[in-house]
Amino acid sequence: MPLRNKIRPRPRPDQTSPQSRSTPPGTDSPWGSARLALTAFFAVDGFLFAAWVVRIPDIRSQVNASHSALGLALLCLSIGAVLTMPLVGRLCLRYGSRPVTVGSLALLSLAVPLPAHAHSVAALGGVLLLFGAGYGGANVAMNSAAVDLVAQLRRPVMPSFHAGYSLGGLLGAGLGGLLAGALSTAWALALGGLLGLAVTAAAGVVLLRSPAAPLVAPGRTGDGGTTGDTTSDHGTRTTAGRTAPHLRLLVLLLGLTALCTAYGEGAIADWTTLHLTDDVHASPGTAAAGYAAYAFAMTSGRVGGTWLSIRLGQTRLMLLGGLTAAAGMLVAALAPVVPLAVCGLVLAGLGLANLFPLAIARAGAAGGPQGVAFASTLGYGGMLIGPVVIGFLADAAGLPMALTTVAVAATAGALLPLAVRRR
Repeated sequence: MPLRNKIRPRPRPDQTSPQSRSTPPGTDSPWGSARLALTAFFAVDGFLFAAWVVRIPDIRSQVNASHSALGLALLCLSIGAVLTMPLVGRLCLRYGSRPVTVGSLALLSLAVPLPAHAHSVAALGGVLLLFGAGYGGANVAMNSAAVDLVAQLRRPVMPSFHAGYSLGGLLGAGLGGLLAGALSTAWALALGGLLGLAVTAAAGVVLLRSPAAPLVAPGRTGDGGTTGDTTSDHGTRTTAGRTAPHLRLLVLLLGLTALCTAYGEGAIADWTTLHLTDDVHASPGTAAAGYAAYAFAMTSGRVGGTWLSIRLGQTRLMLLGGLTAAAGMLVAALAPVVPLAVCGLVLAGLGLANLFPLAIARAGAAGGPQGVAFASTLGYGGMLIGPVVIGFLADAAGLPMALTTVAVAATAGALLPLAVRRR
């Protein structure tokens, strides 16, 4: 496990550096320039990934790939991301999360157009390794920067950053679909890469010039997501005096929460439209609308995530969210009619919305950038195994029963934060 960074002692007031004295935590406005710039990074990350996803069928035809060959090529994207995440965690510790965020998004923007110029499965796999490195690096660096900014603002605003990612994804998918007949794959991805570079340059200048947020030291955890001594749901105070093995256990539990959540997100993304058409007998347009309703519900849940975190506390929100997602997915998987199945998907989207961002935020508070990297790697692994497990189970027991495993995973994701809280 890559959590090797040592617990940093909390400095006394007379030992505080000039930089930290000039930017005390909590003095920024809730929507300051740094938060806006970082939200723009999350949004463009979601936009670029969605722009690539909607062009996968065209690229598959371009390289003449079978389903299995395309699956192997797509696996290269995941390999690139998983291999990069721990390295980026260490880079964030050494150079700071904000410069690494700018560099990772620039790499992702440059890599987005490359799949359109691949003419073999091997070439596609090679460029997707680079694409995955940019995508995985960006996600670790952005979340690490967000953890530090959450501590500075003293508000649980992590869900709002992930709402930016969801909004960017919706915009990228929508524009990609509308322009599919008007622009070739090469032009569409090239324009997406140029947009990514433009946003990276503009938002990067703002982010790097904003007052630096204090680096979250491992072991300073709390439901509010702040550094130092913090207050939990019941008003009890937590301190930085935890042992390294204890921190590793906390990050592991939070990473497993992210894995359970991402398992459900990946399974829903890949299998629910097929479930709606084959098992519930919806038309293709209705099935697409059902998935869009799920995506919109998840975005809405993340937009309201900060407000809910303040009102309920992060542990309660994660518990209620996981149980809501479990109930919704059981309805979606077993409902005999389309409207009821779509309502279940909406509940699942609302429930899953804040589990992943809050798990990553708390892992960052417990383990710093390397905590973010480890939890993100586990979460990304869940998104990878979800569709595969559902596929095998669907062959054995049918797709509706296979999709009920998403409810099981969501229940586990709801209960794991309780173990974190007790520890």
